[in-house]
Amino acid sequence: MALIKTTAPAEQPLQARIETRDYPGLLRQLDEHDPAVRRWAARDLLGYPQASASLLARLQVEADRSVREIIFTSLTRLGDAVAVAGMVECLRSDDAQMRNEAIEAMKELPDAVAPIMSSLLSDPDSDVRIMAVNVLESLCHPQVEQWLIDVIEIDPFVNVCGTAVDLLGEVGTDAAHGALERLKQRFAAEPYIQFAADLALKRSAKG
Repeated sequence: MALIKTTAPAEQPLQARIETRDYPGLLRQLDEHDPAVRRWAARDLLGYPQASASLLARLQVEADRSVREIIFTSLTRLGDAVAVAGMVECLRSDDAQMRNEAIEAMKELPDAVAPIMSSLLSDPDSDVRIMAVNVLESLCHPQVEQWLIDVIEIDPFVNVCGTAVDLLGEVGTDAAHGALERLKQRFAAEPYIQFAADLALKRSAKG
């Protein structure tokens, strides 16, 4: 019997990425139902410096963790004022994962985060202040110790000061000694503050 030659359907390689890759097209794809399409769009929008606002808008409604990771990566690499301001707002999210992702992203942007760090550390929300200290943990910036000293000198909340003194135990120098002693006096009835401050004093003395 003669074989009937069938016509193979046209191949559609990387279908999630075959549509128009210009800026308007990528913005449309950022709202597509398919997470793969959204991932490609979030990745490719890195080529458009004006994309931060749109990426942040998508971030607020994005439920797929893999897409959110790509959005944060693109925002980190764009690293403009809009991106950083949006990450700060993520610190106020009710979603713990969103907050943690924002902290990790901000750690990668020392030059962009530095101008707003003082305001973050004096934010009315003590949870935001704690998260700002968490950003300092891996922020490669020469003012990290001074920011932490300022926190333990003036912040009225023991949990904020506790987070800061923990980090001073890792990065502090003898420049922090006076502030650490005053912290112990301010929170004389708090055993953890006494312990953490003594540890920071001991470690910085050895350094």
